[in-house]
Amino acid sequence: MQHITDAIVDATITPEDAQVVLQDAFECFGRSEAAMQERVRTEAQGIKLSTLGAVIPGQQVAGAKVYTTIQGQFTFVILLFSTEDGRALASFDAGAITRLRTAACSVIAARRLARADAKRLALFGAGVQGRMHAVQMAGAFALEEIRVFDPYAPADLVPQLEAACGTAVRLATPEEAVAGADIVVTASRSTTPLFGGDQLAPGSFVAAIGSSLPHTRELDDRALERASCIAVEWRPQTLREAGDLVLAAPGLVRDDQLVELGELLTGVHPGRRHADEITLYKSVGVGLEDIALAGLVWKRLSSPLRR
Repeated sequence: MQHITDAIVDATITPEDAQVVLQDAFECFGRSEAAMQERVRTEAQGIKLSTLGAVIPGQQVAGAKVYTTIQGQFTFVILLFSTEDGRALASFDAGAITRLRTAACSVIAARRLARADAKRLALFGAGVQGRMHAVQMAGAFALEEIRVFDPYAPADLVPQLEAACGTAVRLATPEEAVAGADIVVTASRSTTPLFGGDQLAPGSFVAAIGSSLPHTRELDDRALERASCIAVEWRPQTLREAGDLVLAAPGLVRDDQLVELGELLTGVHPGRRHADEITLYKSVGVGLEDIALAGLVWKRLSSPLRR
């Protein structure tokens, strides 16, 4: 069984490849042609072991992602199987897959929930996920400016991000970052809301991806209340894990607000309907994403044209 490193993943697929295969996977899920396994966390003495997975017959793969969390640091491994004969196909380091798939899904959601003419991106958190979100959003929209709030940003962040995204970047306060922003990405480890929901501009789209724990949140109740639509990857896991929703005032988040990504992609929900409505995407990370992307890498590496 082959082991595939993060370096091999980065050399094999692009963010655009990730977006295509993940859209197909969520369309399959939206048509009940794929299934997911919710994340299970096991903890002892501050050390966590987490597992989640998926079965995607349309992509001929099934598998599980397993990872540890120690002092806030993650180590990921994916095991991939064939749905045609059950063979174990490969193992993956999966850091690169995690980085690629999270941003790719935010872009997939943004294409249906953000305005097509979005120009200004507010980025809260410029770590691995934040930077990848900036790169992929800049590739999907004609951004003119990226405003970054990150109190821990390295001194060379601005030139590095400008080179990676091909657009102007500047550091900002939370208020400056969100003011007039068309797209807002929260990729922080904050345990409390990063800004007031009343600060969101009409017509803005928010991708909240930093928290997948029920006791932490990046958005306040007002942001949720103003949203016409809150897109999620999968209701059962999101409603159990997403502190942004779990900690909201009782009854604030309505059933008619929530829509799964698969429902957006298969046309069950129309997505953005008006230029001035505020839309949200709340991601916690689901097994479907990891297995779909691992399957794509495996197929690329197994192709006779690469031998």
